[in-house]
Amino acid sequence: MKYLSLIWSGIWRKPGRTILIFLQVSVAFALFGVLQGMKSGVEHVVARTRADLLLVHGNLSIIDPLPLGLQKPIESVPGVKVVAPVELFLGTYQNVSEKIVMVGVRPDEGWLTAFTYKVSPEHAAAFKANRTGTLVRTKLAAKYGWKVGDRIPLKTSVAKMNGSTDWTFDMVGTYDDDDVGGGDSVILVNYDYLDQGRALGKGTVSHFKVSVNDPRQAVSVADAIDRRFANSASETKTESLRELAQSQMQSIGDLNFLIRAIVAAVLVALLFATATMMMQSIRERTPELAVLKTLGFTDGTVFSFILIESVLIFVTAAVFGLMLACIAFPLAARFVPGLSMPWETVAVGLGFAAGVALISASVPALQAARLNIVNALAAR
Repeated sequence: MKYLSLIWSGIWRKPGRTILIFLQVSVAFALFGVLQGMKSGVEHVVARTRADLLLVHGNLSIIDPLPLGLQKPIESVPGVKVVAPVELFLGTYQNVSEKIVMVGVRPDEGWLTAFTYKVSPEHAAAFKANRTGTLVRTKLAAKYGWKVGDRIPLKTSVAKMNGSTDWTFDMVGTYDDDDVGGGDSVILVNYDYLDQGRALGKGTVSHFKVSVNDPRQAVSVADAIDRRFANSASETKTESLRELAQSQMQSIGDLNFLIRAIVAAVLVALLFATATMMMQSIRERTPELAVLKTLGFTDGTVFSFILIESVLIFVTAAVFGLMLACIAFPLAARFVPGLSMPWETVAVGLGFAAGVALISASVPALQAARLNIVNALAAR
């Protein structure tokens, strides 16, 4: 601590250079924080996704129509607990540019165990008792000011028997969803009411949601379901919600490789830039360092001074950059709902900052430690 003022004066000997290094490191670690935070956040989101819930869909996509008659055969597969048919379509309310996802479900006994929805018992009972009832996602209800008892007119992508695409539903409650990819603009409607009233697609569903008795058997149950319908007119592909989340992440490319490549390139560029500045700083301070050694400071002490100066600048700048990343991260998280900045990312970032500081300053510090006093002062 007795040398702190000496180290501090060395840091601010050239304020312009110190500020430039500070800004370079801050920007680099702000980028590191956002990218690495997104990577870690995506991994956490996927890990939190339910592996014990299965989605049975057509071989082509999750909205490829399947016959409703597949429900009974799926229920007969050993290990299956509940099978819930699901029909997906779109609707709009007032503003045609703002789409509402409409999910047709059957509120049969135990249907909620096949979903990640959180519905109060009274709202679930009201939904089951009312054919035209709808459960509205809490955030969507707040957005439009809907409340229980309201009649909600929607224009949809599904035509009625009379050709109209206008449907009216009675709001009987709200719900929330643990699935981070579920979306906020979603309402639940009664599948039977929808199926009986629509002109096309009767007796079909977009997919089936399946809950299993033993989560450890989810993979084997999924394979058994697909084997049941292999080589039939309605071949299926069964995936857990976690597998589906992983495939969606992979569809945008090798995210891990891309992020590692960008972070590595930024850190290498930062290493060369700061090492060059540190070398220039040592050359300019040669007479001052020679005077310190003349006063009795050992080679090791001078070496430590340079390293400590570098670490202080880098770690402080890294903290500032990571704070900027934490502030900017909610904006990046809009692309992947449910993300949050893991604290381990901050810890790794500070570790990288200290490592880059030590590497970039090691050669200049060694040069300062080996400085010849006579030659240094003679050059002066």
